[in-house]
Order: sequence, then structure tokens, then C-alpha cells
Amino acid sequence: MVLEKPVTKGHARLETNTLLMAVVILITVSIGGLVEIVPLFTIDSTIEQVDGVRPYTPLELAGRRIYIREGCYNCHSQMVRPFRDEVERYGHYSIAAESMFDHPFQWGSKRTGPDLARVGGKYSNDWHVAHLIDPRSVVPESIMPPYAFLAERELGYRDIADHLWANSAVGVPYTEEMIAAAYEDLLAQADAEADWSGLEERYGDNVVTGDFDGDPERLTEMDALVAYLQVLGTMVNFSEYSVEDLRQ
Repeated sequence: MVLEKPVTKGHARLETNTLLMAVVILITVSIGGLVEIVPLFTIDSTIEQVDGVRPYTPLELAGRRIYIREGCYNCHSQMVRPFRDEVERYGHYSIAAESMFDHPFQWGSKRTGPDLARVGGKYSNDWHVAHLIDPRSVVPESIMPPYAFLAERELGYRDIADHLWANSAVGVPYTEEMIAAAYEDLLAQADAEADWSGLEERYGDNVVTGDFDGDPERLTEMDALVAYLQVLGTMVNFSEYSVEDLRQ
């Protein structure tokens, strides 16, 4: 003998009335959506500013454009997930603030090669240049294609101020002074004998400067790409923060 569970009249009416069920579902979903959405209007941003995170310098921004142009994101991610094996291999897990000025972000969706979120400062400029020219000269098992042509191609930077302006239009806090000085800042960062005082005043004294591609007589796409790689993961000094600080 099968015992049927008693069903209240109200519940039975709801289940047998399609229109009434649709109205109740709509009301329930609306309430849930409002509870989640309305609080967001009370804050300026869902991403907290972290000390050290700054906009890319003009040279780094130019290198980022080359990184995207060459499709580096297809094989390399820039997001260390909060798992023990990833933290032990790559370093501190990524936080949202590190990507707040990335348009578009470079988190990636797969890793044919290693994650690059913490590659800045891990290797020398010479290592990066050698790796890009002939990947297997420094990583014998690498299947990465060579990018030797970057060392031969002159960097196009005449319109760099326009790129800073475009980024400022989508929220990156480039000032009018930064945009006006973009051309000079780009040249100064790649010159080992330049006066970097203005560059450091605008972007901080942690900017990596000097000749990046090993050829001080030319400014190449290799210079820009290495400058971009050297800044990845270096803006935040995680030794100064606790886990609780970063979760606030």
C-alpha cells in the first residue's frame, strides 16, 4: 500500500495554475535579484584599491599591446588560483586589484605554458630576450614558437598618448600630465642613461628602467614586451599584507 503525502489546498492550487505559478516565480526571482543587486549601488567599486597597483607606463602598455597581438594569452594565463599547488609553484594567488586597470584582462582559459602572473623580476632581461628569440635555448622542453622578429622590428610609439587617452576613457586613472608626457616617458624608460625623475614621479619609483633588449641603439618591440613581462606581479608587495587584509 502506497501512502500519499497530504497536499494543502493552497499548494495544490499553485501547482495546478500555470499563470499563478509564473507570477510567484517572477516575484521570488525579483526579490532575490534585488537583494543581490541593490547593495552594489551603495559602493563606488567592488574592487578595493591596494597600495602599489598603478596604471601601466607607456612602454609597458605598448608591450601589453604586443602581448595581445601575438596571442600570448592563448597559451599563458595570468591568474594564480588560490590552490596550494598553484601558490607553491607560482607565488601568492592573484587578487582582483591587480587586474583593475587591464582592458581586457589577461586571465586566460588554459595553460600550454606556465602562468605569467608572477613572472616579473623572476628572470633577467637577457633571459627573456633569449627565451623569446629561441625558447628551447633556455627551456629545452618548450613548444613555444620563436619571436626573434620582435628584436628586429622598430617599436611604433608615435600614437602612444592616444592609447593612454583611450584607457582613461574606460576608467584607467591616467592624468592629463601622464598623457601629455607619454612620448617622453616611453623613451626615458627604455634608455639606461635617461633622467627618470619625471617617470618615477608619475608612476612610482618601482618602475623597471633601462635597456631591455640588449641593443641600446634601437627601440624595438622586444624592449616593450620585456618591459611588460617584467612588471607582471611586481606591483603589490604581498609580504606587507595578511590574508585578512586582502579579503576586506
